[in-house]
Amino acid sequence: MIRLQIPSHADYIDIVRVCLYGIASKLNFSYEDIEDMKVAVSEACTNAVLHGGSEKEGGSLIDVTFQPSEAGITIIVKNDGPPFEHTEAGIASPPLQGIEISELPVGGLGIYLMEALMDEVLVQSNESSTEVILTKYVSEHS
Repeated sequence: MIRLQIPSHADYIDIVRVCLYGIASKLNFSYEDIEDMKVAVSEACTNAVLHGGSEKEGGSLIDVTFQPSEAGITIIVKNDGPPFEHTEAGIASPPLQGIEISELPVGGLGIYLMEALMDEVLVQSNESSTEVILTKYVSEHS
């Protein structure tokens, strides 16, 4: 298990992406899978920055845990802050195929993207924190 803790600020999301690239490369993920994971993790981190408890004194932190296994990798992005109602966002989102960019709603697409790019996506929220758990399996043709 590899843990990374970054300030809850968009400038630090690149560090998470670089770390993910290094770990995923060692697990023999394909270039395309790694790029997909980088987008999904960036979305999860961006949500953590936007919805996290940045009102705390000195700012808040985002915890990122990478759990490699023989089957693939699980990435957990955790932030402190109010719960995020992801189920409502998913229901309200339109199908993405055949839609013009100008017709896309502002916000709410992060979960959609994560679900499209990862094999499993789980969001767990309570009163004080939110965890986004992303899993990607290594495919035989990687």
